Amino acid sequence: MKPDFTKTNGHIPVLIQDEVSLQVLMLGYMNEEAFDKTMKEQKVTFFSRSKNRLWTKGETSGNFLWVKDIRLDCDDDTLLILVKADGPTCHKGTVSCFGTEQKKGFLYRLEQTIHERIEGNVENSYTNQLYRRGINKVAQKVGEEAVELVIEAKDNNAELFKNEAADLLYHYLILLKAKGFRLEEIEQTLREREK
Repeated sequence: MKPDFTKTNGHIPVLIQDEVSLQVLMLGYMNEEAFDKTMKEQKVTFFSRSKNRLWTKGETSGNFLWVKDIRLDCDDDTLLILVKADGPTCHKGTVSCFGTEQKKGFLYRLEQTIHERIEGNVENSYTNQLYRRGINKVAQKVGEEAVELVIEAKDNNAELFKNEAADLLYHYLILLKAKGFRLEEIEQTLREREK
């Protein structure tokens, strides 16, 4: 992959997108040197037009953008970089420079948190402890939460119903992890059914 920096006076636009939620986080510009540094370090580096120098996102805040995938557009003069962000991307403290978090983004971030607690074997984590008890215990917990949701569905207490629905969804995500699947795969199955 080689972007064409000659078309745009040496600077190409770069869209930054969260690898999990696919939310657009920010827009920046790269020159060839910034692109090469990004490729080498796998940390997004831009060319700051206001500072007239290379600028690695997170160099002062610690909120680095770790490269997960880079895509070049059809004209070879714009990049889309999928990243894992260490923290808020915007200098105003928000996830995205384009406003609030997308609702879909939270579920995917929750799935990532579940993955990190399990893979990191976090000892005091309920999620990790349940996962370590095995697939039977995880599946049993999903069944229990489903029954509790059905019971609450028959009553008229909206708060209890929403809490049981959240419990079921949370444990379902743990079950997906235990089975080696991702929410994205289930979403794709639903999309295929829509056709």
